[in-house]
Amino acid sequence: MTIAPDDMRQGTPALYRAMRDFVHSTDDTLPGKFEITKEGIVLDMMSPSKPHELTVLRVRKRLERVMPEELVAHTGEPDVEDEPEGIMRRPDVMVIAEVEMEGDGSFDPRSIVAAVEIVSRSNPDNDWVSKIRDYPLIGVPVYAIFDPRTGTGAVLTDIHATPEGPRYATRKDFVYGEDVTIGDWTISTDGLPRYQNPVSGA
Repeated sequence: MTIAPDDMRQGTPALYRAMRDFVHSTDDTLPGKFEITKEGIVLDMMSPSKPHELTVLRVRKRLERVMPEELVAHTGEPDVEDEPEGIMRRPDVMVIAEVEMEGDGSFDPRSIVAAVEIVSRSNPDNDWVSKIRDYPLIGVPVYAIFDPRTGTGAVLTDIHATPEGPRYATRKDFVYGEDVTIGDWTISTDGLPRYQNPVSGA
């Protein structure tokens, strides 16, 4: 679900800040997960399911086993924010230097080594469409998608300029059970859970 003000296309900083203040005011008070895109506020109404959260956990642990100690596979807050672009996202897992977690405020998207998303049953286009557009736009160099609906995924890299703006040039698809390389690190996808009875149309 996307909530888009009529004048969102103008991209006014004041409008973005108003949406950001609204999103922050909803933390722990309204159900769902709110993010901000070029279209407005995106709301994923469903609470994360066990397969979603188990995938987050297993991907995080597998990444941290193979990454250097100075990097972390972080889950949770704060958001990744690019105010000039009017985008605020919260990846399921973000690979980032531990030192970047010091201090206050949102994460600079250009400090993110990789973003990982686990596709939602209720709003798959948010991960497969909107974030494929937003993450290269704000400079996230690697974007990995795990889809428990289908047992497949993709890793997108190599940001390049296009007439529509920065886009990923390279996409490598994978099937659960195969090894997948995210940035410089390869992890197994064995044992990642699937959704049961996927939402109709998802």
